[in-house]
This record gives sequence, C-alpha cells and structure tokens, in this order.
Amino acid sequence: MKSKAVVFTDRNTVSFQDVECPEPAADQVVVRVSHSWISNGTEGSYLRGERVDGDTPWRPGDPHPFPIVAGYQKVGVVEWVGAEVDDLKVGDRVFASIGKIDGMFEPRGGHVSLSVCPRAAVLKLPEGVDPLAFSGLVLTQVGYNAGIRPRISPGEGAIVVGDGLVGQWTAQMLAARGAKVALVGRHPNRLAYFKQGETFLEEGGKWVEKVAALFPDGAQVAVDTVGSIALMDTLQGLLRRFAHLVSAGFYGPDDRLELQPPRYKELSIDLVSGATPERLEETMKLVADGTLDTLSLITHRFPVEEAAKAWRLIETKSEPVMGVILDWEGSPR
Repeated sequence: MKSKAVVFTDRNTVSFQDVECPEPAADQVVVRVSHSWISNGTEGSYLRGERVDGDTPWRPGDPHPFPIVAGYQKVGVVEWVGAEVDDLKVGDRVFASIGKIDGMFEPRGGHVSLSVCPRAAVLKLPEGVDPLAFSGLVLTQVGYNAGIRPRISPGEGAIVVGDGLVGQWTAQMLAARGAKVALVGRHPNRLAYFKQGETFLEEGGKWVEKVAALFPDGAQVAVDTVGSIALMDTLQGLLRRFAHLVSAGFYGPDDRLELQPPRYKELSIDLVSGATPERLEETMKLVADGTLDTLSLITHRFPVEEAAKAWRLIETKSEPVMGVILDWEGSPR
C-alpha cells in the first residue's frame, strides 16, 4: 500500500516522499492522518543518528541507522478496519502511535499519511475536545508517567529540570497532585508557560542555591528530563531522606550512574520510558479534563510538505520553539 511519509534519509537530512506500507491484516486498522506532533528531543536524536531503537544509543560499529520514518504520535480518522477489530469503525476520530512501513531501517514510524496500525496502537478520541490536543499523546504520557510515578503528598517539594515538553507536563502532573513544584530551565520564554509553581533559570548554576532555599528540608521528588548524569548527581543533594529521583531523559552511551551516593539517603530511583495503553488512556482523560494542557504549548504548525523546514527550526532554534505540528490536511496522499 502506497503512502507518504517524513523520512530521515541520512544524518540531518529530511525528506517528504512516497513509502510502501504492508497491506493491513485482519487485526489492524488504517488511519488517515490529519496532524502529527514532532517529538523534538527523541526525533532529533534519531535525525542526528544517535539512536538505533527507542532508548538504545548508536555506537561506533553499529549499522547505519537510515532511512527511517520519524515520529510516533498523530491523530486522524479511521479509514479501514480489519475483520477482527470490533470496537472501531470507519470515520472514528482516533489517536495513533506507530504504523507499519516497509523498506526502512526500522519497519515502523509515525509521520505517515496512511498508517497501518496494530489495534493496540489506536485510541478513540473523546468527543467535544479539539483532536489536536491529543496529537502528542505519547510524549504527554511521558510527562504523566514521570509525574505520577514517585510517591509524594500535597505540599511536598518537587524539582523538575528541563523546560521542554516533557518537563512542562511532568511539572503540570506533579502540581495537579498537590506538590510544591520548582521548574528549572534554560529558556525564559519556555519557563513562562508554567503557571502552577516556581520557575528558575539554569544560567550560571545559581538555581541550585535558590532551589535549596525553597526546600530547606529537601525536596521529596526530583526529575531529570534533559538526560544528564551530572544533573542526576546534583539533584541528589537537593533531596531529603527516602525521596524519589526520576530519570526521564536520554543519556546516550554516557549513562553510568554511581549507585552508592543515592544509598546514603536511601533514595528510590524511578526510570520512566515508553508508553502503555493504560497510561495513554489515563493521559487522554487528563488532557480532556484540562489537568494536562497541551494546546497552549503548540508554537508552530507546518504543512507536512515543509517538514524539512520544521526540522531546521527545531535544530537551529532560530526562533523560540516548543510544540511543532505537521498538518496533513490538504497534502498529497
């Protein structure tokens, strides 16, 4: 089956082109995509050739990890339903994650016009909410997962480092649980999006002293969303005994964390990754009821034919950028 897709053909090379998808099976669904949400961090590391699969970093000697179809999250309309699928119908508005694609380094991807999806990769959208709000649901779910995983009680302190999308949604989730949240980042314009707690600019390292003053007895939770072992070490010093340290970043090959230091405070370490149908469902409910805000974090929209332009913006940061949407409506299929 022919389709269109955003393809990384080599390092730092983006193309919008024809691809071949397998014919759908009886237990699958075909989704005609209307909008897909770029995952700036994860997809950026794929574009630079830093990953070979999910959280697995590329190392010298590994195969050349191209071409691949980028992405893993979009919304659209069901166009075809397999005979073994009895809870979806043609015309349903849905969220879909990855679909099957032939001829690529990985036989799956997200930014594709007609997505051949396993039934488990498709969720029917709730009525009465802009479908665009759910187009980044996998990434939103990472923030939900990072914010729901650690044990915390109302009024206790939580530190989130990273003012990107995952950091924003993690901070929102912790605030919704009643935590006193400090969000730390490098971009004043991004920090301004977070209204439910304190924000600190990372510049110069003075944030450590300021956060320590905010939580003089130590915070209960600290979350790294940027992927830095040095930061994980720093955060340990800001936590109290029996606290939770959460890792929600990609560390590449430099991912060695010493275990003895966190034992001094008997810290728990939560490692969050991936998505499950159950977590996606819970995240969708929280987006629908407004607990997790997605729409205000969308800063740019591009026709999918201009995907290369979108990626130049993301990689060069030539202007402030947060959520980037690819619009498939009206594009050639």
